[in-house]
Amino acid sequence: MLLSWLYIFCFAHIAFSQTLESYHPADTNENGIIEESEFTAYNNAWRNDSYWSAHSGSVPKDYLTRAGYILLKGGHYYDSGGEMPLCWMPGYPDKFTNSTDMTFIRIHAGQFKMGSPLNELGRSSNEVQHNVTLTKDYYMQSTEVTQGQWKSIMGTNPSHFSDCGDDCPVDNVSWNDIQNFIQELNNKEITNMYRLPTEAEWEYAARAGSTTPIYNGNITKIDCNLDTNLDQIAWYCGNTDTKTYPVAQKLPNAWGLYDMYGNVWEWCQDWYADYMTDVLTNPTGPDTGSFRVARGGFWGSPARCCRSAYRNWMNPEDRLSHYGFRLVSSQVIHVFKE
Repeated sequence: MLLSWLYIFCFAHIAFSQTLESYHPADTNENGIIEESEFTAYNNAWRNDSYWSAHSGSVPKDYLTRAGYILLKGGHYYDSGGEMPLCWMPGYPDKFTNSTDMTFIRIHAGQFKMGSPLNELGRSSNEVQHNVTLTKDYYMQSTEVTQGQWKSIMGTNPSHFSDCGDDCPVDNVSWNDIQNFIQELNNKEITNMYRLPTEAEWEYAARAGSTTPIYNGNITKIDCNLDTNLDQIAWYCGNTDTKTYPVAQKLPNAWGLYDMYGNVWEWCQDWYADYMTDVLTNPTGPDTGSFRVARGGFWGSPARCCRSAYRNWMNPEDRLSHYGFRLVSSQVIHVFKE
């Protein structure tokens, strides 16, 4: 009976307009999912012309239609903006922005060759190439975490380059400091989905489908001489004045991620260890270790250190003026801004 009502309402749209709401009124626990029990209650309210508090009146038929459509598509939905009820779209968005003004880009699951081929210019011996499969989509922050975002969560600014301003990457933070930041951010948004990327997630996202040393092509220099391709996308020793710069000033990669090379090293979740040649699925690195992985290079790095495959590692307690980070989320965080 439930499916019959769903199919009927999915083809019976009646226009209805009022102030935009973030959550569909049928989603009574506001978790971004319309569950079958929620739809049943919503449907019953419509059939009985009953009062529904989210509408301050009876249930509009086009809202019920939309709820049924979303449920048929799996229940998950997001607010795409625009007029209700068509603003509520089934599935997951390509990006979202949380309450701290962090924008996250959806990274689709896939396969890639992690590491570098033997003939890559600037290659290091610890970049043994191997096949990796990531089986789940995830969201990666489009920029490095900024000083303003850190201050918003922690109330302090540890950055050596604090004069650079709120739009510059936070620096001088250890891997351990970042875990405290993540906990506070998760607490603020009542979730546990924010974390550092794994080393595999970082390289997969940095490459954005490319197989070249950097995501916009090859490099012709491995030192601090100006490399034309790298200059377009990164702050490194060939084009900087020994300092950080505001995020998102250089060109993004094909997936919309900025500053994946240069500006500040980016801490990853993994303990450092040599690669294995095995085919790996969702690798997370060794269970224990002494050093945590960092990727991407920084404002003082030579070109060879700003390649997608280049690997660095540091003591997780160290705080340095050229170390920062960006976050990932395992799913959409349903925080809708006013």
